[in-house]
Amino acid sequence: MSVDTATVAKIAALARIKVTEGELSAMVPELNGILAWVEQLAEVDVTGVEPMTAVIPNALRLRADVVNADPLTGGDVRDAVLANAPAAEHGFFGVPKVIE
Repeated sequence: MSVDTATVAKIAALARIKVTEGELSAMVPELNGILAWVEQLAEVDVTGVEPMTAVIPNALRLRADVVNADPLTGGDVRDAVLANAPAAEHGFFGVPKVIE
C-alpha cells in the first residue's frame, strides 16, 4: 500500500491537524516507510506462537481481601459513616438526581 499527498492531507483533515504543503510532502515518504514496515511484519510466520503482553512472566502479588474490623484503624464502619450523611439510601450516600 502506498499513500500520496492527497491521502496524507485527508488524514490530517480527519485528525484536525493543520499541516503545510511542505510538511505534507515530507510526511508521504515517512508514512510509506511505516506501511512498508507493517507489511514486512505481516510476512512473518507466527503460527503456534502465543500472544505476549510482556517479555518476562509477570504475576500480581495480591493481598487478602479482608475487612479490618477495628473501628480505630478502619473497615466495617459503614453505619458510623452514613450517620453523617444527609440522605442515606440502601447503605450508600443518597444524592439528588442531576440532569443537564
